[in-house]
Amino acid sequence: MSGNPGRFRRWLSHAPGRSAIPGTPPAGDSTGDDQQGERTAEAGDPTEEGGLTGDGVPTEARGPADTGGPPQGEPPASAGGPQHIRPSLTTRSVAGEVFLLQLVLVVLLVAAAVVALVVQARRDTMTDARHRTLAAAESFAHSWGLQEALNSDNPSAKLQPLAEAARKASGVDALIVYKLDGITLTHSDPRQIDKHVIGPYAEAARGKPFTRTFQGALGLSVVSAAPVKDASGRVVALVAAPVTVEKVQKSVNRQLPMFLGTAAVALALAGGGAGLVSRRLRRQTHGLGPAEMTRMYEHHDAVLHAVREGVLIVGRDGRLLLANDEARRLLDLPAEAEGRHVGDLGLDHRTAGLLASDRTATDEVHLAQDRLLALNKRSTTAHGARQGSVVTLRDTTELRWLSGRAEVARERLRLLYDAGVRIGSTLNVVRTAEELAQVAVPRFADIVTVELLDPVLKGEEPAVAGTELRRAALAGLAPDHPLYPVGELIRFVPEPPVGAHRDRIRSMVEPDLAGSSAWRSQDPERTRRILDHGVHSLAVVPLRARGVVLGLVDFWRSGGTPPFDDEDLSFAEELAGRAAVGIDNARRYTRERTMAMTLQRSLMPRGLPDQDILEVAHRYLPARAGVGGDWFDVIPLPGARVALVVGDVVGHGVHAAATMGRLRIAVHNFSALDLSPDELLGHLDELVTHLDVQDEDNDEGPAITGATCLYVIYDSVSGRVTAATAGHPPPAVAYPDGTVEFLHPPVSPPLGLSTGLPFESTELSLPKGSRLVLYTDGLIESRRRDLDAGLAALRAALAGPDRTPEDTCAAVMQALLPARPADDVALLVARPRRLGPADVAEWDVPRDPAAVGPVRNACVRRLEDWGLQHIAYGTELILSELITNAIRYGAEPIHVRLLRTRGTLISEVSDGSSTSPHIRQAKATDENGRGLFLVAQFAERWGTRYSPRGKTIWASQAIAPDALPPEEESPDHLLSRWEQLGGW
Repeated sequence: MSGNPGRFRRWLSHAPGRSAIPGTPPAGDSTGDDQQGERTAEAGDPTEEGGLTGDGVPTEARGPADTGGPPQGEPPASAGGPQHIRPSLTTRSVAGEVFLLQLVLVVLLVAAAVVALVVQARRDTMTDARHRTLAAAESFAHSWGLQEALNSDNPSAKLQPLAEAARKASGVDALIVYKLDGITLTHSDPRQIDKHVIGPYAEAARGKPFTRTFQGALGLSVVSAAPVKDASGRVVALVAAPVTVEKVQKSVNRQLPMFLGTAAVALALAGGGAGLVSRRLRRQTHGLGPAEMTRMYEHHDAVLHAVREGVLIVGRDGRLLLANDEARRLLDLPAEAEGRHVGDLGLDHRTAGLLASDRTATDEVHLAQDRLLALNKRSTTAHGARQGSVVTLRDTTELRWLSGRAEVARERLRLLYDAGVRIGSTLNVVRTAEELAQVAVPRFADIVTVELLDPVLKGEEPAVAGTELRRAALAGLAPDHPLYPVGELIRFVPEPPVGAHRDRIRSMVEPDLAGSSAWRSQDPERTRRILDHGVHSLAVVPLRARGVVLGLVDFWRSGGTPPFDDEDLSFAEELAGRAAVGIDNARRYTRERTMAMTLQRSLMPRGLPDQDILEVAHRYLPARAGVGGDWFDVIPLPGARVALVVGDVVGHGVHAAATMGRLRIAVHNFSALDLSPDELLGHLDELVTHLDVQDEDNDEGPAITGATCLYVIYDSVSGRVTAATAGHPPPAVAYPDGTVEFLHPPVSPPLGLSTGLPFESTELSLPKGSRLVLYTDGLIESRRRDLDAGLAALRAALAGPDRTPEDTCAAVMQALLPARPADDVALLVARPRRLGPADVAEWDVPRDPAAVGPVRNACVRRLEDWGLQHIAYGTELILSELITNAIRYGAEPIHVRLLRTRGTLISEVSDGSSTSPHIRQAKATDENGRGLFLVAQFAERWGTRYSPRGKTIWASQAIAPDALPPEEESPDHLLSRWEQLGGW
């Protein structure tokens, strides 16, 4: 559609390259002085007008000669202006003609301005000279003492100094005093004093000041004369003040360089501006001449108005720059459309958006009133300096039907994309069903319902057959709708409209529900209300994933919406297929989570054991991602001691929960050996390493590496805490005064790393009322908080007044945990109780069989003091056996200790030997081997623990009377019962 200016550009490229601009002629000169004609009297002609008065006295001496005006300045022939023009600025182009015209106008204007300034400066200087000379003459004529000097014997001697001083002060060339007879009394040239001069001073002699320009002794001058009058008003002398015209012209000449310099700068600036304007005009006209531009315009205008295709040119700001006749007809544009924004032309918002945007388009279909237009849009940046776009339009009304189909297909694809983004955002079955219903309303159906099988809702595998579905989601209806509500169990009749059985279900569409007897037979009353509600069409699609049907999705249409057809059913199947995958993923996740939680609940402690050493409170919060491997335990130990355990297995899911169970059982088993914390963690580390080696050959699950553990033992007799850690955060101790301290055991790596280094433990004595806090890293670490910040927050939550363990758990969880933590959290808070001296009794026993009796009697007396006479018999038998064994088989030192807790009496006998006794079945002829059987019968539990100095055999008895065997039961009776039971 554009013209072909290429040959004009080629012609311009070979045009002459330089053009000289001649300078301007010299400016004319004009003095402009309004001098008055004067007559110069001849010497000795006292009757000449303006000459002497009747008595022959001259009126003024002759002044400087005036030869017709000052010399005139010569302005420069040419100022500023570029001397060389770019080759493209030739006079054959529009830009060259404009530049030459602008340059000529500027030169003329600058020359006229300079002449006017010079003339005005000379006129102002001459006027100033007249005023200055007249003021000087009158001032001296009226000065004080002038009359006295004139009447003196030597007037010149007195007046000459005064006149010279006044001349210098007033800036005139001379200050001359004449007598009426023409004798000069004062003069700037002393040689002129006492000389007789003749001048045109008739007006001054008559008492009237005047100013004239005439040729005098100083040359052409501006002279002002003023009369000197006596007291009676008679003129007695004249005062003349001349200024030479040469001096006036010098003042003007001093300003002439400034005028010429200013003119040169103005001419240069104007010439440069004209060059820039011409250069921009050259770029816009591409260097074309007037004839070429006229011809191109005529050609383009003819093509634009004759072509049967709409053409629009839109600027970068979205304004319409040009529209041909066909575009006006197709778009029904107003007459004044050019210059307006495309959004204000009444176009379709989609069409207006395309015209105003920067994107290109190729055969893009747009609807304009009853016409279907194909638009092509391209940017004009590549073809010119102006940024904008050109749009062509073709009338393709016959493609309306195809365009509608394409629009529907586009909308369906957009809906499928939105469904893929929105459906399955959570691993929740019900929420996924709700997302399916919400994404299809109202873009595809007016109402959507989703029914699922009960096993699917529970995360289980669906049954093979069945006709019962539970409604899981509904969207598109008001609360008073006639459909089954969410949660309702729907039972189909033996022949449901969508298939006989769920495993043989298929998609179907009912365009007219009012005429479907199969659908109406399901529930006649409810179906009637549904029809009354305006519902008229139904499409049913099974939710099928991995070949298994999970449920149904029902699409309903009501009101003026067209009924479903087979094409709609195909789209509904595609939409349901995508949703079924999300529902099945959620179902499988629910199953996995349920299994993991069930496993974790079975492996976690169901309750804390009964013990009166610690007051314990705990919290466990699973992670948002599912169950994990955090666990805790409270394990009673012999000797009025309790072990507190907290562990963490990295990861989530069934494997983490199973690993946690394995480690927890191992800790219980190692605790039964009554090991120290460092020894227990060493055995646990060996176990984990061994299990990891076994798991390396098994591809079914990962290794355990990544587990941490903290093991703490509290002794209520000494009040000391012994702790060891395997890569676990340190425990915190909250003291009764409100301070908080972290107990830092020696750093050890996590379990299973096979470093070969031994674990170390640390000890701390707890004051009464302290709280011991154990936790996992999920409490103090998160993506937004590092370990140090978490420990500081935990310290702040534990600080302050004393609280119960339960209140401490609540305060810590509220202060540190978000609503949905990303990791599991286990928290264990214990307040230890300490046995007082009144509840502990100790004796040192020498290694002498005779010492058994006194110690036994002392123990019985202590039991009587404690009010435990009902268990004194059994305790006496236990101590007798244990002390005797220690004296007979053990080594010194031998020590006996009784501990009384709230519900238990603990008897301990320690010696320096590491040999452990064990129960065995004694023969009928054996005299020994039955003592430990008696101990086992009278004690609830008994065992052996080792220490660096030997071993301790302990036995615990319940204090409550109903928990003990009757006192009258003899040892012989016990032995006979043991034989009946088969012994050990």
